[in-house]
Amino acid sequence: MTWRSFTVAALALVVTCLALAGAAAAGESAPGEGEKPALQRAEPKYVCMVNDRVFDKEQIPVEVENRTYYGCCQMCKQALTERPELRSGTDPVSGKPVDKAKSVIGSLADGSVLYFESDKTFIEYQKKLAR
Repeated sequence: MTWRSFTVAALALVVTCLALAGAAAAGESAPGEGEKPALQRAEPKYVCMVNDRVFDKEQIPVEVENRTYYGCCQMCKQALTERPELRSGTDPVSGKPVDKAKSVIGSLADGSVLYFESDKTFIEYQKKLAR
């Protein structure tokens, strides 16, 4: 496979994964009474940690260095195995790097996710969004 065909295939994968995540997010309830919080906790097994999106079905577990990460497809599984930078995120409150497999994960209404180093920073960010 040439570099160009790999790049085209990877781009197609990202577009497909984002389209699936958008479709899943579109099914959420309209704002109003009984509205979900702006940020809610997400179970890691439902998160593609390459595209940083939450899905409504369990993702593919990827074991790396005795930790479990999740991807939505075989290309994401391969990427998590081969690219260590995809296995970490940044806590939006503290600015510290966090291992996605050890983090507290929060999902936003649009289906995107954020990674937090602790429950404390998760709750702090959740309160900030509620204001």
